Amino acid sequence: MDVKTQSHGGSPPAADGARTGESWGGFAWFLVKLLLAVLAFRVFVFSPFSIPTESMLPRLMTADYLLAAKWPYGISRHSLPFDLALPEGRLLPRTPERGDIVIFKHPVDGQDYIKRVIGLPGDRVAVVSGQVVLNGARVARVEVADVLVPVSANTGCGWGGVAGRGADGEVCRYTAFRETLPNGRAYTVLEFGATQADSVSERVVPPGTLFVMGDNRDSSLDSRFPAEAGQGVRFVSQDLLVGRAAVIVWSTDGSAQWLNPVSWFAAARWDRIGNTL
Repeated sequence: MDVKTQSHGGSPPAADGARTGESWGGFAWFLVKLLLAVLAFRVFVFSPFSIPTESMLPRLMTADYLLAAKWPYGISRHSLPFDLALPEGRLLPRTPERGDIVIFKHPVDGQDYIKRVIGLPGDRVAVVSGQVVLNGARVARVEVADVLVPVSANTGCGWGGVAGRGADGEVCRYTAFRETLPNGRAYTVLEFGATQADSVSERVVPPGTLFVMGDNRDSSLDSRFPAEAGQGVRFVSQDLLVGRAAVIVWSTDGSAQWLNPVSWFAAARWDRIGNTL
């Protein structure tokens, strides 16, 4: 028996042009949502930074790429991409802890700096013969085994180091100390020898500011020096904080060649990637 097809009433199928318009509109809305998600992540969660100098050796090396957590100290205009204008101050502010590695804007030229928090508001800080004195008591410091820093295209041997050969190539040997703050935070600092910055008279950290130092003590422009563009920072306002260094996500010795993808992997410092701070 033949089966007859019947046409049903109702609207005709949408035209190809309408479907294309809806597809482009949906894709555009997806891009908007993706952009908002990336922006929110960048503002409130993590932001990438690279290490340009050796002032935080041995914990951080030149060309370490890390993520900084944005939320620990509150959100300010410095948390936004391109430093978009916002009222001064921070939303949900919180003071860092001694020993935190913080990223902040230089108080004069606005460049990104990274240092370790040593003194909090109200603390009395001095440096005597290279040893930090906090609130009248010397911060515990003991000499440890020399630190061997691999020498590479982006990491040289500082004036206080001794060049030599290691198991994997050329290294620079530095005298090192283990420093422990009153709250128990401990870290390794390098010592090059006697410098003018080894003696700093006692000063009181003003309200709302921090006293910061680099772990590479004789190669760091920090709170021991006056705030000048490209130089020291004196006391760092907490409103200039960008975030707390969290984890190293990539590290390279500087030997990679853009046109040689194999060199990208050979140049990676694999043992540093994933290290938390």
